[in-house]
Amino acid sequence: MADVLTIEDLHKHFGSGSHIVQANAGITMTVGAGEVVGLLGHNGAGKTTLANQVVGLLRPTSGRIVLDGVDAVANPALARRLTNVQAQANVPITGLTPLTAIDLVGRMRGGRPRQTRRRAEELIDALDLGEWARTPAQKISGGVARLTAFAMCAVVPGRLVILDEPTNDVDPVRRRLLWDQIRLLAEAGSAVLLVTHNVREAERAVDRLAVLDHGHVIAEGTPAALVAGHGSPFVMEVTRVPGRELEPPTDMSLTRHDDVRTSVAVPSHLTTQAVEWAAHALEDGVIERYELAPISLEEVYVDLTGEGGDGPRRRAA
Repeated sequence: MADVLTIEDLHKHFGSGSHIVQANAGITMTVGAGEVVGLLGHNGAGKTTLANQVVGLLRPTSGRIVLDGVDAVANPALARRLTNVQAQANVPITGLTPLTAIDLVGRMRGGRPRQTRRRAEELIDALDLGEWARTPAQKISGGVARLTAFAMCAVVPGRLVILDEPTNDVDPVRRRLLWDQIRLLAEAGSAVLLVTHNVREAERAVDRLAVLDHGHVIAEGTPAALVAGHGSPFVMEVTRVPGRELEPPTDMSLTRHDDVRTSVAVPSHLTTQAVEWAAHALEDGVIERYELAPISLEEVYVDLTGEGGDGPRRRAA
């Protein structure tokens, strides 16, 4: 699988002197043809800044971006021709219908009229947008507008397709249809960079994940590898009685999420001990309920970034 996008030691700073903001710091990653790579991070982690540099909307402070063999920093216009982008903000299509907008963008991207029209209609059907295909854009919902923006990106895809939070405002049923189309883009040969803060959704569609935190890539790998590489394969979710103190079990650590919710990382050889500890705490009136389950990617992400709790923030070297 040949790499379509290669990013090497990318830095992006804003400001100067004592007011420098480091948006991206030493990012190195690749996206191959036929691959969906998720760029996962909380709001402000540097995801969109990175995407904007790939397509030449921002110039890196330092580092290298190569897109299908083209130096994207030196040739941003050429890089943009090789890339389709669905930005966070939908492209205004006032005066057009979804079908017309998708067809028009496909032709602008070099698609043949008959084939482009057929592909636009296929996307309308695949995303269940038939009811609004010929509705003026000013009368469609935010979710329909978001799906239309994706279809405009997918009708004649480039070598690289960047999707920035593509499921925003999309209802759960059509969200699943959208994930199917994202996978099909990759299967057709495009490299797909999926920018998102939604861990559960990213896990459904991606081949690999890069976790971004404060401008650094702190973890990278397949979802399964990230979960397997976590120190504890199980987690116990505990609901505390308000005002009661909870002591952690031996050789295990607590992560407090709020005044009542706590999770306990449980090594595989200590599951029995953890259940006994929780059962005693329940009997003593310290907790209201507990549940032991295999650790999820979302929990690994929270542990890596320190999001949502008091746990220590871990960084990759």
